[in-house]
Amino acid sequence: MTIRHEKMRIAGELVDGETGENIEVFNPYNGDLVGTVPRASRAQIAAAFEIAANYKAALTRYERQKILLRIAELIVARKQEISDLITAECGLSKKDSVYEVGRAFDVYSLAGQLCINDDSQVFSCDLTPHGKQRKIFTQREPLLGAISAITPFNHPLNMISHKIAPAIATNNCMVAKPTEQTPLTALLLADIIYEAGLPPAMLSVVTGLPEDMGDEMLTNEHIDLISFTGSVPVGKYIAETAGYRRTVLELGGNSPLIVMDDADLDKAAELAVAGGTKNSGQRCTAVKRVLCIDSVADEFARLVALKAARLKYGDPMDPATDVGTVINEAAAILFQQRVNDAIEKGATLLYGNERQGAVYSPTVLDHVPYDCELVREETFGPPIPIVRVRDIDHAIEVANSTAFGLSSGVCTNRMDDIVRFINELDTGTVNIWEVPGYRIEMSPFGGIKDSGLGYKEGVIEAMNSYTNVKSFSLPW
Repeated sequence: MTIRHEKMRIAGELVDGETGENIEVFNPYNGDLVGTVPRASRAQIAAAFEIAANYKAALTRYERQKILLRIAELIVARKQEISDLITAECGLSKKDSVYEVGRAFDVYSLAGQLCINDDSQVFSCDLTPHGKQRKIFTQREPLLGAISAITPFNHPLNMISHKIAPAIATNNCMVAKPTEQTPLTALLLADIIYEAGLPPAMLSVVTGLPEDMGDEMLTNEHIDLISFTGSVPVGKYIAETAGYRRTVLELGGNSPLIVMDDADLDKAAELAVAGGTKNSGQRCTAVKRVLCIDSVADEFARLVALKAARLKYGDPMDPATDVGTVINEAAAILFQQRVNDAIEKGATLLYGNERQGAVYSPTVLDHVPYDCELVREETFGPPIPIVRVRDIDHAIEVANSTAFGLSSGVCTNRMDDIVRFINELDTGTVNIWEVPGYRIEMSPFGGIKDSGLGYKEGVIEAMNSYTNVKSFSLPW
């Protein structure tokens, strides 16, 4: 792909970093230079927040809807260009990057539909012996200051869209920082958003390194809310540092797919492979552990290995490739080390464990110890570890045994088991006969324990988070 030299977008202005230094973005597959972006200083971040806080958006619901739907149209019109850039800077296969563009279309189109809804409430006050002939009304208002949004590498278009679209829908101003690993897609998106008609002061996209910015994205006096998607250590640091302001933290996951002994094993194996390898396994909701009842595990493991072996992995720009690279070679080396450690601890390798640079093959293991590093930690890649369990009690115990609590999938048709899984799994989502990560862009999404503080994302929940509820009463 043609090398891109990009500037930051601070309130629509193209801006270089104050130091004059740039960050180079390399293609994980072939090492080519994809582009460069500026390293913003702390003072530049502060300036962006001051612009955002001083601008009071006055877009009508109709105007916001027009802008959001126009963004959705422009994204689809430039689908191939955007997906090429995602694949170049992130290493995701073209199949995955095209799919991501489609999901971003959903985010903006759904936000556009939802922003015209008036969700005000009315409470009659004459309901008790102590009541009065009054009514209490509510209305939602934008935050007084600005929103700080920080996003990761694995979905360079969709993650930042889940921050920006609800902000536009609620008339809020935002300063967004994509990770320095994949910043180019976010800058292209900013151009599209300005073209769609958003007042430039409502959105700045800044690039740089944490060591240059300090904690300005967390502690600036104008920040009312921090929306972060990323790792657990960084999320906990944000929670400790942010002070008296709202934080919405969408952190890591270690999502199980649970396969019971009554399951259609072929269908369950399809879910295990798709859930473990889409996006190169780089999703917080990806299948990180398959918990299978021992009595059917031999046949299930055989099917998983067969299906994984059919996937093509390698050059992410090849339209036939199913699994591209992981984010860099260091990540691929870590995954291979964890797989080898699991094998040393008793796991059986059924397929894969091949690595070339940042390409790591889909990998299937059986008899994986439930407490080895491969499945104890979040392994953010395409291994599919099968952990054998005795019964439903053991499955729930093992599923809940990690520090994470984001999502889960269950393969069973027994309603009594389904009810138990829904009620007893310590996760924010339980999907029956679906991968743990299944959702639509407006449904609530988020986890508990080390996966988040229980506050949800998704367009509707984010719109609620991005607003203040004002109550007022009138004598009728």
